[in-house]
Amino acid sequence: MVRVDLRPEEVGADVQFVPVLLVDGDTVVAGPALKGAMVTATIIGDEKGPKIRAITYKAKANQRKRWGHRQKYSTVEITKISAKA
Repeated sequence: MVRVDLRPEEVGADVQFVPVLLVDGDTVVAGPALKGAMVTATIIGDEKGPKIRAITYKAKANQRKRWGHRQKYSTVEITKISAKA
């Protein structure tokens, strides 16, 4: 299972990704060698990453701002990797 940025598809839907890098042991393949290859995955569910909190301020100006962020992810399971057709 792999976490990717939140996808708009529903849970259980199949999605396709274009690979940009393939690592198999000591062999690394990238660039034009992967032209035509596709990765098919199934969306397992959605989840949230850790909460990030930060504070910004300017000294002697009474200027303070507190903000936070929590990234949303989709968990996908790789079902098929197809080479060029």
